Order: sequence, then C-alpha cells, then structure tokens
Amino acid sequence: MRTPIIAGNWKLNKTVDEALGLAKALKEQLNDLKNVEIIVAPPFTALAPLAEALKDSPILLAGQNCYPAEGAYTGEISPTLLRDVGCRAVIIGHSERRHLFAETDEFINQKIKAALAAGLRVIFCIGETLTERNENRTFEVLESQTRNGLSGLDSASMNRLTVAYEPVWAIGTGQTASNEQAQEAHHFIRELLGNLFDSSVAENTRILYGGSVKPENIDGLICQADIDGALVGGASLKAGDFIRIARFKQS
Repeated sequence: MRTPIIAGNWKLNKTVDEALGLAKALKEQLNDLKNVEIIVAPPFTALAPLAEALKDSPILLAGQNCYPAEGAYTGEISPTLLRDVGCRAVIIGHSERRHLFAETDEFINQKIKAALAAGLRVIFCIGETLTERNENRTFEVLESQTRNGLSGLDSASMNRLTVAYEPVWAIGTGQTASNEQAQEAHHFIRELLGNLFDSSVAENTRILYGGSVKPENIDGLICQADIDGALVGGASLKAGDFIRIARFKQS
C-alpha cells in the first residue's frame, strides 16, 4: 500500500503571523491523523518560524522551489539552505515555474538532482495546458516532461521522489479534471515509470493529483486506483478546507 500524501502549496500567500496561525490550526486538528502524510509549503519568509512551530508535529515542511547551485545567485535559495532551515521536501517543476518563469525540463532536471543530493525529498510536477489537451497531446507532453525531468536518475533516487500530475488548465480555475481523466493520466504516468525504471518504481512511486482540489472533489479523486493524494493550492490556505481534504473518505 502506498501511503497517501496531502500537500499544501501556499504559493505567494500568508504573512509570518498568518502562516503561524494556519500551521497552529493544522497541527491541532491533524496530529492524530494516521496513515496519511501531510506536507505544507509556505512562502520562504515563513519557513523558519514554521519549522519551529511544527517541530513536535508529523506535518512536514517543504520549499516551493530551489536553485541547483550555491554562490552568486541573487534572490535564489539552494536545497542545502532549505534543508538547513527545516525543510524535508521541495516542490520542483510547478506549472507556474514552467510557464511564468520559463523553466525548461533540463533546468528542472538539474534542480531535482541537486535537491536529492542535498537530502531533500522532491515533489516533481508535470502537466499539460488546455491547448495541448485539446490537440490530443496530453500523453506526449507528460512523457516528454517525465523523461527529461527524471533523466539520469536511478531507481534508488526514485524512493525520495513523488510525482504530481497537475493539468495546467485546472490550476486556479475552479475546473477540475474528472475522476476518469485524472485516473487515465495517473495510470499512464505509472506505466511510464515502469518503462523508464522498473516495476518496483512504478508500483511504489506516489502520484498526486493537483488542480483545483477541494473538499467537494477529494473523495472521488482519492478513490482512483493510481491517485495517491493531492497537491492542494487555494484550498490549502483555509484550515477547514485543508483539514477536510486531509481527512478524505475512501469508499
């Protein structure tokens, strides 16, 4: 059995005080949660305070991004510094990094390797745009992003990597992929991992769905055979919504 992951990407939201308030609510309400892994990724400014606030909690801290080197790179943050401040994971390849900041598959691959080398776990995001889906290129895009993003990794490295399928057309739009669309993409990704690595990697790698995940749709998504949790955006900013998502119901 793959342990589900519910991860909250807070993006560029929450002051330090607001982040501490949200973390306190999550810690109080989710400390007793069993067999589900909870991860939160606040803005960089809140990482150190949240590391302290969550130190006696099973909730793990993640960075939203990283740069694959250290030194004269003004405004960036390295995997080593994320680890030093208390992070145990980092999100890499999010569609907003790809499309707003023009990050390439090759650059994302460098970041994945640097994060793994620093001892961080990686949440590796892939997904197609609406145009690509309408052109029936979904699988082509997912295969290209996965092959290039994971180039040079071995099976052992995959033990610390989680894939997040995020259809770009569903992020922040309120439009969610249907349970069937999401399962189809997740199944394709799992089969692809088997081809790129081996059946053990395919079976054990957790694949999350991201894209307007809400309390109203999590139960249907999580029941799909190849969906192992969610990378939650807007709903992770509201304690009640995120708690309900984390306490999903499986039929």
